[in-house]
Amino acid sequence: AQAPPAYGPGITLEQAKKVMAGAEAEATKNNWPVVIVILDSGGNLVMLHRLDNAQWGSVDIAKDKARSAVALRRPTKVFQDLVAQGGANLRLLTIGYSVLEGGIPIVADGKIIGSVGVSGVTSQQDAQIAQAGIDAMLKK
Repeated sequence: AQAPPAYGPGITLEQAKKVMAGAEAEATKNNWPVVIVILDSGGNLVMLHRLDNAQWGSVDIAKDKARSAVALRRPTKVFQDLVAQGGANLRLLTIGYSVLEGGIPIVADGKIIGSVGVSGVTSQQDAQIAQAGIDAMLKK
């Protein structure tokens, strides 16, 4: 397994706006009421959107997914998959980070500049929204 990317400078507001616009467009296209959170490379909040009709409990879940993705420098799906295998991997449930898919580090120029976390629909759909946001930012 290759090492995760190193941290880089924090995401700019302009970059975060592109991520948010792409993620919001994906959620809206599918009529998915979600919360979208963007953090910088230090885990600080840059943007948070709670779409209409999104459950308010998803605010904390989306923040946790984003925090986990940037703190651990990998998508939270990695931990969800490990927990699903059971056995010794169940100890991951005690680390204090999200083990639910939907948190993804944002990488630019080979460095982690932040993360996006989404909550409100299935974990797979949350990740789809997060990835759409990252893809929108990376589009030249």
